[in-house]
Amino acid sequence: MSIPRSRVLDLMKVQCRIFNTTFNPTQQRLGTKILNQRLRGPAVASYYPPRVGTIQDLRKLYPQYDVPDDEEDEWLEHMQIAKSRGKGPPKKKRTAAESKKFNKRK
Repeated sequence: MSIPRSRVLDLMKVQCRIFNTTFNPTQQRLGTKILNQRLRGPAVASYYPPRVGTIQDLRKLYPQYDVPDDEEDEWLEHMQIAKSRGKGPPKKKRTAAESKKFNKRK
């Protein structure tokens, strides 16, 4: 004794409505498995501890105090050494006359 296909499809519709699943009689790839998964962002973000007490936070909280930043001081010293050797960033041109691009047109 075989059951007609329409009866099976009706049963599947009711079953999907009861269990809150997607009715997909043709078994197409819809992506509902991926869309129903929990989001991974909060789990990944909670893996790393929050950054607490950075130099920038201290400077914002206490602007009246001079908070030393060793990394920034090292970087400034490195830039001064590079500038003294002529390896620093070039100066910005303020007028068209200072620019090489405009000097070649003469």
